[in-house]
Amino acid sequence: MTKKIWFAGGCFWGVEEYFSRVDGVIKTLCGYANGRGAASYETLKDTGHAEAVELVYDPQTVTLAELTLHFFGIIDPFSVNRQGGDEGAQYRTGIYYADNTQRVVLAAVAAWLQEQAGTPFAVEIMPLENFAAAENFHQEYLKKNPHGYCHVDFGQLSASRERVERYRQLRGKLTDMQYFVTRRSATEPPFENQFNDIYQKGIYVDVTDGTPLFVSCDKFNSGCGWPSFSRPLEAAALSYHEDKSIPHRVRTEVKSSHSGAHLGHVFSDGPAESGGLRYCINSASLRFIPLEDMQLQGYGSLIPLVK
Repeated sequence: MTKKIWFAGGCFWGVEEYFSRVDGVIKTLCGYANGRGAASYETLKDTGHAEAVELVYDPQTVTLAELTLHFFGIIDPFSVNRQGGDEGAQYRTGIYYADNTQRVVLAAVAAWLQEQAGTPFAVEIMPLENFAAAENFHQEYLKKNPHGYCHVDFGQLSASRERVERYRQLRGKLTDMQYFVTRRSATEPPFENQFNDIYQKGIYVDVTDGTPLFVSCDKFNSGCGWPSFSRPLEAAALSYHEDKSIPHRVRTEVKSSHSGAHLGHVFSDGPAESGGLRYCINSASLRFIPLEDMQLQGYGSLIPLVK
């Protein structure tokens, strides 16, 4: 199944041509995003649209995080309303997404890159409100006019491919979401995650190293949108850390003791009859082993714990 994402990186001619050369990008379309009313090239200053490129991509070949690494390689993320020789709000940098799953990955990638840069980015990351295709004249402009104006350095394609490869090695066998949840402490979207509504018998293990963490009989429906457990399989399996990432609020972060993977948080509003705790855990940090598969996968000694 293909997916879509929208990148605004200054003049869309070069952005479109660049991404047309990225493996996994199936289709590109120049257009105008997140403005007011009807959009055309002549009215951009009045309607507030950004020049943007719609990408249709195959997530099995290139992930959203990898596309975002490419994007940051061809823009100046600190520049406000200016890229190359173009200036104005229509040339602002932005990434516009279709759903909350994309939002989490985009925010995590940007935070990761910004941490390395040490300076706040001027790149807006927002839901796509509207998008209109640009005039035919602008579509594949640089293919039709190879020597036309372009602010994008296509030499960055090789450098970004190397950056993507380093990211893939760092990520290992994890998906983008699993990587940014477990290694960058991101939080996946509520209700839109793998194990929120699963109550099959079995155990939940650390997705990064297989350490047993929770048993299905301790899972309950808290209504919060993430898997909730009343207790861990073993107390020593978890470690606890003060989390002040939300202003004016202190939470208790939960990590896997063995791997150090971020799992979620623990709260004191769980079922009183089960101890009063609610372990609110990201599905992306877990792998589920059904009861019937536990022996085969090396967890046979824990079968008696699954009631």
